[in-house]
Amino acid sequence: MRQLSPWAVGPLIAGAFVLLTWLERRRPLRKRIEPGVEHGVRNLAIAGAGALTMVVFESPLIQPLALLVEQKRWGLLGAFQLPIWAEAAVALVLMDYTFYVWHVLLHRAPLLWRFHAVHHVDLDLDTSTALRFHFGELVLSVPWRAAQVALIGLSPFTFGLWQVWFTLCVMFHHSNLRLPIALERIINRVLVTPRMHGVHHSNHPDETNSNWSSGLTIWDWLHGTLRLDIPQANIEIGVPAYQDASSVALLKVMQMPFKDQPDYWRFPDGREPELRPSPKSDLMLP
Repeated sequence: MRQLSPWAVGPLIAGAFVLLTWLERRRPLRKRIEPGVEHGVRNLAIAGAGALTMVVFESPLIQPLALLVEQKRWGLLGAFQLPIWAEAAVALVLMDYTFYVWHVLLHRAPLLWRFHAVHHVDLDLDTSTALRFHFGELVLSVPWRAAQVALIGLSPFTFGLWQVWFTLCVMFHHSNLRLPIALERIINRVLVTPRMHGVHHSNHPDETNSNWSSGLTIWDWLHGTLRLDIPQANIEIGVPAYQDASSVALLKVMQMPFKDQPDYWRFPDGREPELRPSPKSDLMLP
């Protein structure tokens, strides 16, 4: 039974977080709305509650399930005797696609959106936002994750590999890093990039309901949900009902899913985001 070493994974994730945080401050893609330290501390506090939730609810179920799947050769991958490199590649692709589906559900199902909205009401989009998921959302994701593991046929090794891949991808495309546009065009042919995901975090609902991929760009292309036509200068990050810094304070966002919510897509004064034409931005793929 192969296992990823936590002594390798931990430093890799932490190192990537520190590097992206440093780079995005040197080459920011968008202007900040909130002070960086206050914003980062809040997001890490939300992330801490989420990490504790995963330790209590996800790991005790998913890790033994992945081991049982490997031993019993359950799931799609269990039906084939693939070389480990091929099994890992197929596992990553299938997990990436099924997470695309889960992300769509987070936006479409009202109960799931109440919790996922905590991620979207962040007024700044940066590397720390990649870790900012409400503990309730993570609890609700456990049955989906169990189904992914069982049906795809993930072993502890391939599941751990996906976790590392997913975390690195999510930190990268949430970062506020301004890449040279020529380089980003190349990367974006395969992977979700900061400009692409910035459109998803726009406070315009038609833009938020696009770019749902978490790793590979192809899923948005196949489903017709790819948007690369919004210049970053035109994007306001967040959700209209929560555009004031006081409305996204730590305790308020932790309690948010459990309270009556305003119309998410109206500003506090009752206005809706104005419809706007979609000009070709410099990220448009040839």
